[in-house]
Amino acid sequence: MRPSSELLEALRAAPDAAAVLDALAPVSGVWVVGGAVRDVLLDREPRELDVVVEGDPAAALDALGGTAVAHDRFGTATVRPAHGRELDVVRARSESYPAPGALPEVRPGTLQEDLARRDVTVNAIALRVGGGPPELREVPGAREDLRTGLLRVMHDASFVDDPTRLWRVARYASRLGFTVEPRTAALAANADPGTVSGPRLGNELRLALREPDPLDVLRRARELNAGLLPESLTLTPPRLRDALALLPPDGRRDLVILAACAETMGAGEVVRWLDDLAFPAGDRDIVAAGSREMVRTPLRVASTNAEIGRAARGVPIEIVALAGGDNARRWIEELRHVRPAITGEDLLAAGIPQGPELGARLARALDARLDDRAVGREAELAVALEDER
Repeated sequence: MRPSSELLEALRAAPDAAAVLDALAPVSGVWVVGGAVRDVLLDREPRELDVVVEGDPAAALDALGGTAVAHDRFGTATVRPAHGRELDVVRARSESYPAPGALPEVRPGTLQEDLARRDVTVNAIALRVGGGPPELREVPGAREDLRTGLLRVMHDASFVDDPTRLWRVARYASRLGFTVEPRTAALAANADPGTVSGPRLGNELRLALREPDPLDVLRRARELNAGLLPESLTLTPPRLRDALALLPPDGRRDLVILAACAETMGAGEVVRWLDDLAFPAGDRDIVAAGSREMVRTPLRVASTNAEIGRAARGVPIEIVALAGGDNARRWIEELRHVRPAITGEDLLAAGIPQGPELGARLARALDARLDDRAVGREAELAVALEDER
């Protein structure tokens, strides 16, 4: 195991971390905890810094400067320093759960109590970065579990207190390539995700979809606990690879993945499920559209550029990518960027009244342009006004 001083230097080497750690160095009782310490022990670059302060965190917040958003219920603050990365600053605390799945009741505590409330042992490791020389603290067995690649919950009621930990274990298992310790796996299988609110579970699903290998996280989640995902959700979507290859930079990768998995579900089932998880309505509708042949079939059978445009116009780019094929590729790479040379103002000036007819005539001009039947402004205007002559 490397000396604590070397671990601190590894933390400093992470992007934007040095300025934060320099600012905190003079402040008493400041520790970096959890994933950042775990990652440097594994020779990985930390994704984020989480700071625990023994006692009042005011001095640490002052040292960091910048802006802070306090979350008083849990004694935490999210800080964006003037220089350096955004981070969470937390007063060391202990917590208890008044009921299964309820939000915890927190109170100030010691560093060791703070470590003991965490999800798995490999995240219950702290490195002092302020107020003294670098020093590692951990719960019993944490570094041994890290060395052997095991994910172990802190106590038998862990998933009862907070079933969202099921999702976190699935994410860690996928991201780190770790194995879930047998007792932890048994506790996970018997846990009841239904004791926690849908919005909290929905937030965990969204985090899972942003992982490097989302499908692996979803599979691991289902292996941990069958109640985390609908049985009708497929985790081996056949067209996903091609859809992701087609998806342009302005598309949402997470929604394509979820829509591909939900293709075998009915649209109504998808809507009900994602409503329960408090997904934003726009995201929900994109995922639900993936199960509708009425979206995909016209695009697949289109034989002209105008027909491709009529099939794809107004359809989320994620669903076009999921439909796949040459027509989807042509729309994404070329045709969706084509615009008519005329505008509604041109048609108003020609005497066409404001209303649905205006849009229909503009669409007719665009179709003619896509099919090379009207090249240039005058030709488009002629097509748009054709039945007026």
